Amino acid sequence: MKPLLICDCDEVLLHMVRHFRDWLGEAHGIDFSIGAGDFAASMTRRDGAAIAREEMWGMLDGFFPSEMARQTPVPHAREALAALAEHADIVILTNLKDHCRDHRIDQLAEHGIAHRVECNQGGKGEPVAKLVAEHGDPVTVFVDDLAVHHDSVARHAPGVHRLHMISEPQLAAAMPPAPEAHARIDDWRAAQVWILDRFAKGLPAGAADGMARA
Repeated sequence: MKPLLICDCDEVLLHMVRHFRDWLGEAHGIDFSIGAGDFAASMTRRDGAAIAREEMWGMLDGFFPSEMARQTPVPHAREALAALAEHADIVILTNLKDHCRDHRIDQLAEHGIAHRVECNQGGKGEPVAKLVAEHGDPVTVFVDDLAVHHDSVARHAPGVHRLHMISEPQLAAAMPPAPEAHARIDDWRAAQVWILDRFAKGLPAGAADGMARA
């Protein structure tokens, strides 16, 4: 049985927030401060007016999928996934609406990343648990940039190793390590080593050295 890697996309495999910021300024006259808090709190119209949360969701719907071509790959992500694919099955679990799935598949393929893609809305714990069961409960690593998803996976799939990664330097500097993640690594070269070590040991999180924080 192969190990399983379940990996997020935005700010893990592809840069998103810097391109979302540029698009907001160009298309909507909105300034976006990376690392200032959640997306709604980070967005301000140039006339000084704040953005309501409902408007923020509308802006994200405007970016996905029509502006996805702006996104650029995270350094070393493609190479790391190619190396990891020699040892493990890989699923990209991305929080986009279902109609964006084909767009995400095509987008990743353009950057040399061709793996199964699943869309999700809300917490990722339940879909991670389902994927682990589908693959026969192998040793599994989950990679995501949002602490809320690490918390969700910790509750629904506690045996999964959880790696917190934020590829955008400004955002990474503003965000502390996720409390429920086993490690925080923001570079794919180091992350690849950490993931391969979990695969090689073949132990679930919570066993002997599995819960050691890095």
